[in-house]
Parts: sequence; structure tokens; C-alpha cells
Amino acid sequence: MRNTSSAAVTANYYVTTFYKFLRLEETLRVKSDLEAKAEELNIKGLIIIGSEGFNSTIAAPSEIAFANWKKFIQDYFNQPDLFFKDSTSDKTPFRRFKVKIREEIVTTGIPEIMPPDCKNHHLSPAEWNRVMKEETEEIAIIDTRNWYEYKIGTFKGALNPNIEKFTDFPEYIESQGIPKDKKMLIFCTGGIRCEKGILELQKQGYDNVYQLDGGILNYIKEFPNDQFEGECFVFDHRVALDQNLQPSKQYGLCPHCGQPSEIKVTCKRCDTDELICVECSEVEFKKETCSKNCAHQFQLHPDRKGPRQVVPFEIEKLKLSGAELVPMIQVSKTKVLAVNERGEARVHRI
Repeated sequence: MRNTSSAAVTANYYVTTFYKFLRLEETLRVKSDLEAKAEELNIKGLIIIGSEGFNSTIAAPSEIAFANWKKFIQDYFNQPDLFFKDSTSDKTPFRRFKVKIREEIVTTGIPEIMPPDCKNHHLSPAEWNRVMKEETEEIAIIDTRNWYEYKIGTFKGALNPNIEKFTDFPEYIESQGIPKDKKMLIFCTGGIRCEKGILELQKQGYDNVYQLDGGILNYIKEFPNDQFEGECFVFDHRVALDQNLQPSKQYGLCPHCGQPSEIKVTCKRCDTDELICVECSEVEFKKETCSKNCAHQFQLHPDRKGPRQVVPFEIEKLKLSGAELVPMIQVSKTKVLAVNERGEARVHRI
């Protein structure tokens, strides 16, 4: 079980992920209401809404705003028992707040399937642990996530479907020839993919399949450093969470391809330290550069040094912070002239 004292850190942001399958109407009005409340409480993050419900991860700058947001969501959607999976961060996981309206609140390729309100073969973290330890020879444990999520952390003995997207999962199962009566355990990050995935498996005739209630995030909260190994990938600027549900200190996002990265390089062009992924570290012009821009320039002029390119979100962050060391001049509707900390000026699109 969790040792709360060892996991204690100073939190600058309070993060939670939550979802609910329910029939939603007037999604444009819902979008407007959510945006207004987020602005009031200074909430950052993403909410996906659709006719089948909502799915979200958000970050709040204070415990008060955090509690007020969760209470608002519970009241607004009339879901007093909504399951929130909380964590904290010492850095902002999101730069802004967005509400997106989509056909599905999690992309499965089966929008016509709606999970039931009741539990559908859910296992609590304790039940999951027991089955993993006591029924090792009788079960198939299957990671429903993408290959790069599996790569940085998964459950002991879990099968890797090696898929690019969840829509490929049903085809993977069909291709494996797993006996229909085989006991299967499926899991994902927070539980939402499995809510639909299990319906597809049951449709294929697998009746002895179980899903982890609340996903990896709920499991790690109860059983850190137990049956889950490594870190849990999350779709925000924290990249992954460690066994204490804290932002990863091992992984970044590769500036070349956006995948989890852990190989440290010093850019040959601008001398900036950066983390790149294993795959890009094997590409000649990428393996010693810190960005797409530096990789391109290094290809053209391998012996020429140059300044690091300031990316748009850094300009935005500096604007918000009021930093004087990077003055900016608007030169057109889409471009600014920025001077970085070394006094080097560049024109950037915004």
C-alpha cells in the first residue's frame, strides 16, 4: 500500500482525470458553460464532450479551485458519485483550457456502443492484485494501450498488442486465437478505453474478461511498486507519472516525433540539452539536435552554430509572466520579433 509520507511533495497544480458515459444534449451550450467556469477558476486542461458523455483531465492552481471545479462538475452533470483520479504536479500539465466536441469521448471506432451504467466485470485494485498473484497460469493480461505507452510501463506479464491506436485492438484480439473461455484481464490508463473495449470483446464471445476499475492510475494509488512496473504515460506535459503519481523525472517528449524520450543529447547546433527518443537517436541528422529546426539547419550547415529557436508556447509563457529579459515586438498579425536571453533576435510565428 502507499506510503503517503514518502510521496509528499510541494504541489503547484492539482490534477484530476474523470469521465462518464451518459446521454448529453445541447453540447454547444455545455461547452460554453464549462469554458465560463474554467475561466472563473483558472482551470487548465481538456474536456472532450459528445452525445455519449464526457472525458477530461484538468489542472487547478489551488486546492480551493480544485475542490470547486469538482463540485461544479458533479452538480452540473448530476453525478454526485463521479470517480475522480487525482494527482499533483510541480509544473503545469496544460497551457490552456479547451473543450472539444466529438462523436466519441474516447476514440474506439465503435461509436454505436454505449457502456451500461452498472459495473461490467470491473476488478478493484485489490481484486486485480489477487488475481494476478494467485491465477498467474490461468489468465491472459492484455495492455489495451498504444505501443509507446506499453514501452515505458506496464503490468508484469502483460501482452503488448503493439498497436498505434485503440481502434486496432479488436483486430489484434481476433488475430491471436485466444480461447473464448480464457480468463482475460484488460487495462488502460484511467479505465475509459476498457469500458468500450470489454463490450467489443464480449461481442466477439469472450465472456470471461475483466477490466481494471479506474485503470493504472487507480491501481498505483493503492499499490505502488507492486504488479505495475515502470511509469504510466499520460497525455499532457508531465509525459508520465511515477509510482508516487508524480511527474516523470525520467521521460520527456521527443522534439522530433513527440514520443516519450529519455536519451540526453547536447545539440550540435545550439548547445541546448534535450531528451530525444531511442528511434530518433538512431537517425543521423536527429541524434545530436534538440528540435526540428536545429535538425534541418544542421543538415544544411553541419559546421555552423546558431541560436536555439524559441517556440510559440515559450513566447506565450513569457508574455504571461511579464518577463523583461525577452522583449517582443509584433511585426504582423502572425509574427513577433523576440530577443532571447543571449540577446539573439528572431522572428517567430504566433
